[in-house]
Amino acid sequence: MKLIIGLGNPGSEYVKTRHNAGFMAIDRLVARRAPTQIFKARFGGLTVECSLRGGKALLLKPLTFMNRSGQSVAQAIAFYKLDPASDLLVLVDDVALSAGSIRLRPAGSAGGHNGLADIQRALGSENYPRLRIGIDAKPPMMALHDYVLGRFTDEQMSLLAPAIDKACDAIELFVSDGLDLAMNRFNKKDEPPAPPSPPPPHPVVY
Repeated sequence: MKLIIGLGNPGSEYVKTRHNAGFMAIDRLVARRAPTQIFKARFGGLTVECSLRGGKALLLKPLTFMNRSGQSVAQAIAFYKLDPASDLLVLVDDVALSAGSIRLRPAGSAGGHNGLADIQRALGSENYPRLRIGIDAKPPMMALHDYVLGRFTDEQMSLLAPAIDKACDAIELFVSDGLDLAMNRFNKKDEPPAPPSPPPPHPVVY
């Protein structure tokens, strides 16, 4: 069993806000692989159990609000007797990545993210994988709190949609084949487009 945690805040006022990128990835994965299932209330959140490429996974959206996400994660980890270092994947928004980008990491500090900080507190360790979903850096004159709780712009949403699909592909590979393979495949930087070929030379007429 793999535990896939999407971080976010519950309530209609937070729908499509930048801090809810993790919730959005869980919703997309459910729509893709378990469209007939209904979320069940467990572990202080909403859960769906499904098969991803033949591997069992529990998809969980904590309803404890972002800065108490660790409560829900710890309950699920304890119930299934999982190892956070290999069986847990946290889906989280990241202002250090541009919108449209994703990155997988095996461990690391919370980096100022309240959800990750509370998970670290609850587990007593920062050694758990996370999939970071880029939401762009905040504008210089804007408070971080206001930025992450604001809604994505239309331009950001156009970049986020394919990134969420890519994140779902990475989650499935993590469940079926492990973190290392998923990192090798999905942490590659996008190749810049090739420059256009120069036009053929004009024939010389004598």
